[in-house]
Amino acid sequence: MRKMRLMKFAPLLRASLLVSAVALIPATTAGLAAVDGRAGPQFGRLLAVYRFVKSQYVEPVDDDKLVNGAIDGMLAALDPHSTYLEGASLTRLTTMIDGKYSGLGLSVEMDDGAVKVVSPMRGSPAEAAGVKAGDYITHLDGKLIYGGDLDDAVQKMRGEAGTKIRLTIFRPGRDAPFDLTVTRGTISLEPVTWKLDQGIGVISVNEFSRDVGVNVNKAVADLRKQSAGKLTGLVLDLRQNPGGALDEAVALSDLFLTKGDIVSQRGRNPQDNEYYKAETVYPGDVAKGLPIIVLIDAGTASASEIVAGALQDQHRAVIMGERSFGKGSVQSLFELDRDHAIKLTTARYYTPSGRSVQEGGIDPDIRVPQISDPDAQRRNQLAMRESDLRRHLVNEVSMDDKKLESDAKADPRFTMTADELKAKGIKDFQLYYAIETLRRAAPAGTAAKGK
Repeated sequence: MRKMRLMKFAPLLRASLLVSAVALIPATTAGLAAVDGRAGPQFGRLLAVYRFVKSQYVEPVDDDKLVNGAIDGMLAALDPHSTYLEGASLTRLTTMIDGKYSGLGLSVEMDDGAVKVVSPMRGSPAEAAGVKAGDYITHLDGKLIYGGDLDDAVQKMRGEAGTKIRLTIFRPGRDAPFDLTVTRGTISLEPVTWKLDQGIGVISVNEFSRDVGVNVNKAVADLRKQSAGKLTGLVLDLRQNPGGALDEAVALSDLFLTKGDIVSQRGRNPQDNEYYKAETVYPGDVAKGLPIIVLIDAGTASASEIVAGALQDQHRAVIMGERSFGKGSVQSLFELDRDHAIKLTTARYYTPSGRSVQEGGIDPDIRVPQISDPDAQRRNQLAMRESDLRRHLVNEVSMDDKKLESDAKADPRFTMTADELKAKGIKDFQLYYAIETLRRAAPAGTAAKGK
């Protein structure tokens, strides 16, 4: 069995449909030796069940089906993020690594037999048609897919660019399902996009795949050039970012930090613990002291939470939006052979102050609900986070349930309706609020400082 560096497999989040911070943790002799040698009787029971099924089950059963089921069950008993990958899952992963495919541009997962949208990719056909994070897809072209295979559903949603497919959507907060017709397109994965808004740079990071740090560095340079040296602040948008490669989260954080820790990961074996520090990837602060707001929401997970936690603990950015997903674990990929692998939780990660985001997530410094979305409040109340997943890892520090639930309460400061905002031309209230906050707070001379 060979353990592989997941930088190569960074888009695993989109492909395996689970949020993860992925990293290489060296396989050590001590770690392998830690396997309990007294497991013989347990394996004996497993073998006995196998023999009974092979000899007594009402119909003949294929060995692959039994072995794969045993592996699936073994990993499912651990936590929501340890999974077995084979065949179609690895094929789909290879397709995502290639960077282009024809389809809808959706990240989905299986949730108790239902296909759930983790997030639509920015600029994708699915986003344009109105598909939102947290939606459940129940039918494709009128055919029920509930209880089916996730790979089959994904395959059906893909197809030639320009062709159409009808999705039946159940959206928490809506009384009844509804249909959306989506025209498939060529999906080019763009992990980093940016734009200039009257002196404020907006950088959106959609996932932590290869070269995110490099691309954000380019984005800052381009924004400074577009603004003719008069850049007054940055918004780093990590909303609906399910995570990705740990190394890229470290690189992105290091762009803006000049000292101290970024993140630490601590595993079962002390020799596997690692500490990632500033000034190891990029020297200095690429933003040169410009104020930064980081936008997060319930879809901000894992590697995204590493960045938000590092910039928050180091007081380099103001975190704005809504509480993040709360996934504080690291997964490693172990290749069994060319066609089979396991993704296994091997460590927890901690922010510079030593806190774990497991279960609790990152609390924003300024909570701003997405009131431009008419369904957002109800959907946020029903949003699934790490703490809602079965067999999730428990935070080593007990969490206050009331604190976790407090972000479901309405904030009296934000009373405008979605229709009122639409009339004012505000389509994304959280982004609008972040830009306006930077614009109001920018002191005289800030632009010169950012040159």
